[in-house]
Amino acid sequence: MSPAALVALNAVLAFMMFGVSLGLRKADFARVFRRPVAPLTGLVAQFLLLPAITCLATWALNISPGLALGMILVSCCPGGTFSNVMTWIGRANVATSVSMTAVSSVAAVVMTPFNFALYGSLNPHTREALQAIALPAENMVMMVVLVLALPMALGMIAGARWPRFAARSEPFFRAASLLVFLLFVVISFSKHWHTALQIAGAVLVLVVAHNAIAFLIGDLASRAARLPQGDRRAVTMEVGIQNSGLALAILFTFYPEAGEMLVIAGFWGVWHLISGLCLAGCWNLSQRRVAVRVNAGEYSG
Repeated sequence: MSPAALVALNAVLAFMMFGVSLGLRKADFARVFRRPVAPLTGLVAQFLLLPAITCLATWALNISPGLALGMILVSCCPGGTFSNVMTWIGRANVATSVSMTAVSSVAAVVMTPFNFALYGSLNPHTREALQAIALPAENMVMMVVLVLALPMALGMIAGARWPRFAARSEPFFRAASLLVFLLFVVISFSKHWHTALQIAGAVLVLVVAHNAIAFLIGDLASRAARLPQGDRRAVTMEVGIQNSGLALAILFTFYPEAGEMLVIAGFWGVWHLISGLCLAGCWNLSQRRVAVRVNAGEYSG
């Protein structure tokens, strides 16, 4: 991919991050200090448990270095913005989800490059491959700032200053974000379609299992913290829905020839939307059934 195309791709990702941040407010960060248990539980699950367990699993199963590094990179990314929508569909605590997305996106400036370097080097199967694609950590930090943190800050400022514009345009930006992400996936597959065809079966099994583990980590961490159901489901969704668009942007920018890593991130991004919607739908149905039973009890009483 040419330098101009890379700049355009990252600019589009930053613009989409700006758009989906229009609804964020200072109160979303303040909420973390008022009720820190759920967001902190999510951060621990997101940036400590998920990357560590991913590293151990790829090591124990002797997964090939390219696929393992792709899984580790995805696990080091923050929660995706679509987790907020899916939390809403699942009738969980949207306020908790939004505050977690905001805080994890800021934390990712440091944690994503740090965790990728740490866990990629801890796994002996990926250590050599990581060294072969090594780059100064500050380069990745700067990229995460430019495509994630800075657009998020500008989106918050614009949303607070022009709330009517934010309310009207946020749905468009969310839809456009999905389209842009799918474009990322198409580009990654088109550049490495031979690799994608050869390893599609193995990658699909790895991605489905990895995503299920992410959801399970979020759920178990929330239960250990004794969070109420709405918060528990919000944390579960936040950990299970990763910002694989960021992973693809990092790969396109720094490791464009890492075909297996790109395929992992691409498959992850498609699958977690499917699994997230299915999980949110199950939660929604379960809440509806509870409401019906409650209403029936009230009526008969």
